[in-house]
Amino acid sequence: MLDSNYGLGGTEVKTDASEAFAEIPQNRTLMAEKLTKDAPVKPEMVHGLQTIEQVFANFKPEVGVDFEDAEGVTKKETLKFANLGDFGVKGIIDQSEFLKDNATQREEYLKIIKQLKSNKILKAALTDPDAKKALLDSIYAMVAELKNNK
Repeated sequence: MLDSNYGLGGTEVKTDASEAFAEIPQNRTLMAEKLTKDAPVKPEMVHGLQTIEQVFANFKPEVGVDFEDAEGVTKKETLKFANLGDFGVKGIIDQSEFLKDNATQREEYLKIIKQLKSNKILKAALTDPDAKKALLDSIYAMVAELKNNK
């Protein structure tokens, strides 16, 4: 039986290939995808690409995305990838007007939630049914006014 620390060859050579690859942590996922949307008609060998940036510059990966807003309106955008950072949340949001708008709206909602959680007067008003109704009536009136002033 062969020892797993050795490979076959003219001389005994220890295999230490695992040192060349970093193990993926348990809380991560590795995804491998093609860099082009459609398979090439005639595959070609590309030589001389030494860095990730050169690979991205050669293949120019991009993807068309259809975003749908709350009203069901579809907006088409193209996301382009020039480096690995473009695959992250910030890299994708920076390329998309639709996602930028959603991120801004999300930040505003988070600020409102934080304010609601820390505002003692508002909390007290929400526990009293009459005060809650008055507050809601005021909010509905402001929304109606904003819609009329568009």
